[in-house]
Amino acid sequence: MLDVIGVGFGRTGTLSLKAALEQLGFGPCHHMLGLLDRPGEIPLWEEAAAGRADWEKVYDGYRSSVDWPGAAFWRELVARNPESKVILTVRDPASWYRSAHGSIYRSVTAPDDGRDPVFTRLRALSLDIVWNGVFGGGFADRDHAVTVFERHIEEVRREVPSDRLLEFHVGQGWEPLCGFLGVPVPGGDFPHHNDGAQFAATLEQRKEH
Repeated sequence: MLDVIGVGFGRTGTLSLKAALEQLGFGPCHHMLGLLDRPGEIPLWEEAAAGRADWEKVYDGYRSSVDWPGAAFWRELVARNPESKVILTVRDPASWYRSAHGSIYRSVTAPDDGRDPVFTRLRALSLDIVWNGVFGGGFADRDHAVTVFERHIEEVRREVPSDRLLEFHVGQGWEPLCGFLGVPVPGGDFPHHNDGAQFAATLEQRKEH
């Protein structure tokens, strides 16, 4: 059972939230970037994409989840984990679109030379679940993508009970997150990681090997 479910779209500070949750004791935390290092989990998500999810296996060993592909299945995860806390990471829609389009979307839609079979498989999974699934193949249309983004936020607000939900901007730091989770505020700064830059850097490192 997951203790914390992050339902925000990728590029809303999900990698920072992952680091924060793990520092607070809610790890390991699932994030799509980790699938590059754990390719054995990709088939479980392929089954989920086909409507045959085994959530016990998907999240075996994890205490929390953020980012894609989990965010695409947020309704199922929230329903299956009735005691979990739900965190909706948010960001200015225009800024979010520029960031997502210029980083993750560009990476997964660029021509694939096939030299990294793990990335090739994860790329196909991402296209299936996120870009052709959540965004219906229309992410390149800014207005469409922003509409999907804003609709998702409204649906989460409407469907998740307020006592289970934290709407969170990572720039707010530790206090609202720790208060929501009922844990002490740690010493040190809130972690800030650039999801898109980290994703691009990871892909470049893999290409070099």
